[in-house]
Amino acid sequence: MEHIDTLIIGSGFGGAVMALRLAEKGRRVVVLERGRRWAVKDYPSVSGRNWFWDERRPERRNGWIDFRRFGDMSVVAGAGVGGGSLIYANISIAARPDTFDQGWPEAVTWNAMAPHFATTGDMLAVAPLPAHQFTARTRLMRDAAEAIGAGDRFHVLPQAVTFDSAWHYGLERPFDLAHSRRWVNPHGREQGTCVHCGNCDIGCPVQAKNTLDLNYLACAEQHGADIRPLHHVRCIRPHEHGGYVVYARDLDAGLDLALRADRVVLSAGSVGSTELLLRCRDQYRTLPNLSQQLGQGWLSNGDFLTPAFYPGRDLSPSQGPTISAAIDFLDGSRSGERFLVEDGGFPDVLANLLRRRKRALTGRVPLERNLLARVLRGMIDRRDPLSSMMLWFGQAVDEPGGTLSLGRRWYAPWRRDHLRLKWDYRAAEKAVEALVDTHVQLTEATGGRSSVPPTWRWFRNLVTPHPLGGCRMADSAAQGVVDYRGEVFGHPNLFVMDGAVVPVALGLNPSRTIAALAEFAASHID
Repeated sequence: MEHIDTLIIGSGFGGAVMALRLAEKGRRVVVLERGRRWAVKDYPSVSGRNWFWDERRPERRNGWIDFRRFGDMSVVAGAGVGGGSLIYANISIAARPDTFDQGWPEAVTWNAMAPHFATTGDMLAVAPLPAHQFTARTRLMRDAAEAIGAGDRFHVLPQAVTFDSAWHYGLERPFDLAHSRRWVNPHGREQGTCVHCGNCDIGCPVQAKNTLDLNYLACAEQHGADIRPLHHVRCIRPHEHGGYVVYARDLDAGLDLALRADRVVLSAGSVGSTELLLRCRDQYRTLPNLSQQLGQGWLSNGDFLTPAFYPGRDLSPSQGPTISAAIDFLDGSRSGERFLVEDGGFPDVLANLLRRRKRALTGRVPLERNLLARVLRGMIDRRDPLSSMMLWFGQAVDEPGGTLSLGRRWYAPWRRDHLRLKWDYRAAEKAVEALVDTHVQLTEATGGRSSVPPTWRWFRNLVTPHPLGGCRMADSAAQGVVDYRGEVFGHPNLFVMDGAVVPVALGLNPSRTIAALAEFAASHID
């Protein structure tokens, strides 16, 4: 059995940071990632394939997006080396200082966290959208904020994206990938600059997006970390001589394997880490003494999207970064509810298809001699059938209304192996309604027409890409699952470090907070 110092399960914002910092301390680090190591040619935006991950049959389908439906709540997660950084909308914003006023372990304060927020900003090379590159959505956000008397609340958000100051919308065919300038980042990885192609969530084809495989994980590998993609962890048990044995499936080879590690760090995300520990406690009974708080305190982070339409106004939501700016109401000034309004975009999948066809055609015959390829290029440049749509997005500070647990299937009641999420919509209702009302007000103030999704109006269903909780950190096992370093109560050298440990809603994009928590935790691990 292979014996290593530190085994990290997952390579998202928690796992990537822990991999680098523990490797820097001289530990032999192995990272097991359930998803692929993605090449640009395999991104869904480029290939048009490999869209979905199937947790029940990952050997057959191990694509880009893991979408899980739990009745009234659905969760979206990424799968691949880099975790959630592959599919998130680039926004890298620090939590507000007052976020740490209550609900956290005593050691986790704003003053303790502030330097780690700065470190993550440097590592991810965050920068706001340049003023001369504001999208139509960015300008509408600014106009809407001013129209309701909240102009001072409008902010352009920091993003983990590399922008080119020379790029602008006045260029001929500005979204042509040829405008991207290649460069080598400080971690030795080649990237490009942003050309506003709108594919942030399904694979940036020029790699302007500063995903974790291009910074934290790249540095971890330079310090000797061994990243193993397509390794799906199934169970953890204590080893009789200390440390833990981790059982995993090599999806590529079709083999089961076991590894012994002195230290194990779970960084599989709010749902993934919580599910794995639940299986160890309640299904396999390898960790029977885990806290009874496991699975409790799950949060949706109040994510909501309200489409609006502006007839005659060109907003082109498929152009530019997915999110660019926010209107900040996190101070509770609107009915006591706290939330952040953001603009939202989405990739133009049809335009990506046309680009693939054009590339295929010009690969056979030069563009100037290929009529069909020229027609396709014209369609790419002109078409935008949803140009009048605005997606008002945002997050709200909701209450912890969810509980993850293992249940029994009706056809196999003797097995307790079915992951369930019991979510009470009332925990999020007031905060989400305040966010929706503000979306509607901003739309009406700028001459648009809102279309609040019936899935919320009629059924109180939500979708979140930012799940939090399930293994929340606290000062005791009676209050949570892990301590301020992420170490599991009662299980030395077993850690959790990802969104699962966050004990309160943030009301904003959580990636930077998760990364900063990992920096904080790693600094306290010998």
